[in-house]
Amino acid sequence: MKRSYLFAAVGLLLLFLSACGAVPGAAGGQESATAGMEKMNRGEPAPDFEMTDLDGNTVKLSDFSGEKVYLKYWASWCPVCLGGLEDINTLSSEDNDFRVLTIVAPGQRGEKSMENFKAWFAGVEHTEHITVLFDTDGAYGTQAGVRGYPTSAYIGSDGILVSQVPGHADNDTIRATFEAIS
Repeated sequence: MKRSYLFAAVGLLLLFLSACGAVPGAAGGQESATAGMEKMNRGEPAPDFEMTDLDGNTVKLSDFSGEKVYLKYWASWCPVCLGGLEDINTLSSEDNDFRVLTIVAPGQRGEKSMENFKAWFAGVEHTEHITVLFDTDGAYGTQAGVRGYPTSAYIGSDGILVSQVPGHADNDTIRATFEAIS
């Protein structure tokens, strides 16, 4: 009996917390990347981010306003992630109707420091077309609800986070998913 009360209490707490996270405009005080755009997909706006890439350039999700975006969260210690790098490199080199961005969180969840990651990544084959962004404090991954690596996020051209799926996604699956997204 006590166990069922515990499960019910945890369920209500999770429901409450997920409802709190879905408050429109609650993206840390940032202006929504979808402000003024027509909503074409089901879901909530993807939270905007500002991260640096391997070359130190600042990249924001809002830079891709009006474009579909595929985000892949991954880690250098994850064998499944490493096994998919060649696929992501191929996908990134193709002329698709969506952008491909990958995100790592240096110093978080067992990931290398940014300097060590950059040195390591420079020696990895079949990565010349991959855009790597650094979620330096892991805040975006936490805000986006990333619980494991790899995780794929599909964002429509209207800035709506249509789907976020844990586990490896092959290129055919990624392309097919974007065919159904506006």
